[in-house]
Amino acid sequence: MNTVEWSESLLLDFPPMDEVHHTFVDLLALAQTAPDETLPQAWSAVIDHTVRHFGSEDDWMKRTRFAAADNHIMQHKVVLNVMREGLALARAGNMAAVREMAGELAVWFAKHTQTLDAALALHMRSVQSDLPVRRTHRTSAHPASAP
Repeated sequence: MNTVEWSESLLLDFPPMDEVHHTFVDLLALAQTAPDETLPQAWSAVIDHTVRHFGSEDDWMKRTRFAAADNHIMQHKVVLNVMREGLALARAGNMAAVREMAGELAVWFAKHTQTLDAALALHMRSVQSDLPVRRTHRTSAHPASAP
């Protein structure tokens, strides 16, 4: 299985995006290593985060009239739909399918970040002075480790 791990290659030099991406990687890594008994909950946490993650990016693209928004937003919709199908599979006990999906999501995320998100980050840096961008706060993927 392809595993996810944070690396410098995922940094885009746009803190609101980098923070949310780091949290996504942490949550996906937790899901990939979760035992079968907790995989549905771990996968659900990845989905909940991704809904907010993609929602923020989609909002930025719409508000700034980002040229490549349509394709980027469509990818977000497709990926979220597949992830939701994975949750149904996990709840039905098909953990192997969800684990395979998690591995494929890790590969997709790296490519997506280094292409479409990199272009969006560049765009956001160029319009940043003209647009207030709400900075997100990176939340721990490990609730027990929160202060």
